[in-house]
Amino acid sequence: MKLTKLYCEKFTAFDELSLNLSPGINVFVGANGTGKTHLMKLAYAACDITKSKISFAEKLNRVFLPSDRAIGRLLKRQPYSASAFCEVHRQDLKICLAFSNHTRKPESAQVTGEAEWMAVPVESVYIPVKEMLSNGPGFRSLYSQREIHFEEIYADILDRAYRPSLRGPADRARKALLAKLGRVIDGKVVTANEEFFLKNVQGNLEFTLLAEGIRKLGLLWTLIQNGTLMEGSVLFWDEPEANLNPSLYGVLMQIILDLQQLGTQVFMATHSYAILKELDLRKTETSEVLYHSLYRDPDSGGMIRCRNADRYLAIHPNSIAQAYADIYDREVQRTLGGSEL
Repeated sequence: MKLTKLYCEKFTAFDELSLNLSPGINVFVGANGTGKTHLMKLAYAACDITKSKISFAEKLNRVFLPSDRAIGRLLKRQPYSASAFCEVHRQDLKICLAFSNHTRKPESAQVTGEAEWMAVPVESVYIPVKEMLSNGPGFRSLYSQREIHFEEIYADILDRAYRPSLRGPADRARKALLAKLGRVIDGKVVTANEEFFLKNVQGNLEFTLLAEGIRKLGLLWTLIQNGTLMEGSVLFWDEPEANLNPSLYGVLMQIILDLQQLGTQVFMATHSYAILKELDLRKTETSEVLYHSLYRDPDSGGMIRCRNADRYLAIHPNSIAQAYADIYDREVQRTLGGSEL
């Protein structure tokens, strides 16, 4: 069951925002501070609880980690008493959360639709900007036993990565994806004593010795190999371009498109022009891609709005393209002898 809609009111950065989602690939673009990561965390929390069975309010608190664990701090800051409200939809199901800026404990927030929502489980994974596999040994036990200031997405991604493989051989589609990624990372990922290694003709190379971009691709290989990413799953990836050489963007976007064709719903937040163009150039008529352009509307006092587009050229506003166009204009000006940059 795919996610179909997000709605926020007075939640984190948003005054009010309603967003229809693609069952395929959803790409969030926009300047810093427009809420791209917040929307993905909201949607991820709603997906995760169908497996973890944690309350929606508690999971949001763990994912956002507000100061003093006070969920009321997730309300858009107001000089007066106010309430926040958010909804996540998947087809005919929805889960709703309401709380005020005076709400401290998650159990004091009002959640509706939770039982029906949890009755239909969905596999989900959130890949954060920070690579975590090299920090794996001991992290999960430390996180479960001590109050350490880490958002739960970091513990969650390790839980997914440590899963053993599915029984039986991989199907043809998964084998093809693993082969593509295996050629890029030059091997396969194995674990021993909670430590990740890249296994190839040179032996077992520990992840701490690998480039961070290769570690992230190794994580993707692992999630496909152990069956976390398969038909019906939901992938959230915050800035997939981070620490990755642009020469690898193409194969990464092809993997994302292949996953969508296999039935995985994808959410990405990016600041990369090359990522957007690789996705645009590689998608086909059967690819389902929707771009969500988040921006601050000067006509409404800077409220965050969103415009959707199903083509790269239709993204408006496109802060990434505008920044690259500005660099190009200044380069032309300098080449022609201009002095102002």
